[in-house]
Amino acid sequence: MERVYLDNGATSYPKAPGVAKAMIDYIENIGTNINRGGYRSAYSAAEVVLDTRERLIKLFNYSNSNNVIFTPNITYSLNFIIKGLLKPGDHCIVTSMEHNAVMRPLMQMHKKGVEFTKVKCDFEGRLNPEDIEKNVKENTKAVIMTHSSNVSGTIMPVYEVGQICKKHNIKFIVDSAQTAGAFDIDMKKMNIDGLAFTGHKGLLGPQGIGGFIITDEMAEIMEPLVSGGTGSMSDSEEIPPFMPDKFECGTINIPGIFGLNEALKYVEKEGIENIRTKEMELTKSFIDGVKTLKNVRLVGIEGTEGRTAVVSLDCRDRDNAEISYLLDKEFGIATRCGLHCAPSAHKTLDTFPQGTVRFSFNHFNTEREIQYAIGALEKILKNEIR
Repeated sequence: MERVYLDNGATSYPKAPGVAKAMIDYIENIGTNINRGGYRSAYSAAEVVLDTRERLIKLFNYSNSNNVIFTPNITYSLNFIIKGLLKPGDHCIVTSMEHNAVMRPLMQMHKKGVEFTKVKCDFEGRLNPEDIEKNVKENTKAVIMTHSSNVSGTIMPVYEVGQICKKHNIKFIVDSAQTAGAFDIDMKKMNIDGLAFTGHKGLLGPQGIGGFIITDEMAEIMEPLVSGGTGSMSDSEEIPPFMPDKFECGTINIPGIFGLNEALKYVEKEGIENIRTKEMELTKSFIDGVKTLKNVRLVGIEGTEGRTAVVSLDCRDRDNAEISYLLDKEFGIATRCGLHCAPSAHKTLDTFPQGTVRFSFNHFNTEREIQYAIGALEKILKNEIR
């Protein structure tokens, strides 16, 4: 049986060439911590960590590598920002397409006195920026928004919302889980104050490493979510006031950073535009194929304009979980079925509570795999496979 991996919205596979080797090299040949030792191997590791920060600010067009904070993943990053920025009495705005990485910490803060407004997107997951502006209040402190839906692949109007935030002097926080590495993200142009990213999806790095980038003003007003040893100011029990130490304590995931560093080099070499072009060509082939199948609803935007390489299907007269199970069992095709940690998005798209079968591609996939998946779906839907 073939193995066809079409669940890149959850995590990328395969990883970029050289990622595993870089991690093994660190563990076997360097192995030391950073900011704790005055010897060559510690300095060698620190150089790679700094280089990774610098590659990230280049990728996202920011100016200060000290403002790159490493975390285990984007969920941690969003928790850092949401809980460090918002205080009782504050108001923020989100969309109805948000992942629980935004909504669950926000619900925690809501119980502590933080207000939020959830702006409804349309049936295809699209947001009208005017609806954001209509909900700005005197105590609105931030807009927190995904760059792209992890359910429908619909891309949000980040630039337009960023201009609204700039106009009203409110902070703009962006969740880039589904776009970083395949779509251009320009923090300055888009007026992004806080960008949360993860290393293991479009950036093609390992699990366990992510982070966020914040402006100097955000760094000043945010409270650290955790604190502890940093290797700096060791004569004091106070949290260091400077970056990145203010938000980055304890031993960070250095093997993960070595892997991410190698992945970023690969993304730079291939080019984001080339990666995106290949992904969207595959997405178009898949959409064109599944549109011919009976009793299948393509969730979200039908074309490739305004979407990522994430495609959800709702098989109207079948259990979507059964479809996903048979794709794996009979054809070796990995997809993700369910609500994708985004119940609000599914309610917006009218796929709650049944969920969808989600196919998500990256540029390592092939046209042959796409056609194989379409053929497998057709056989299952015709009850040729049970």
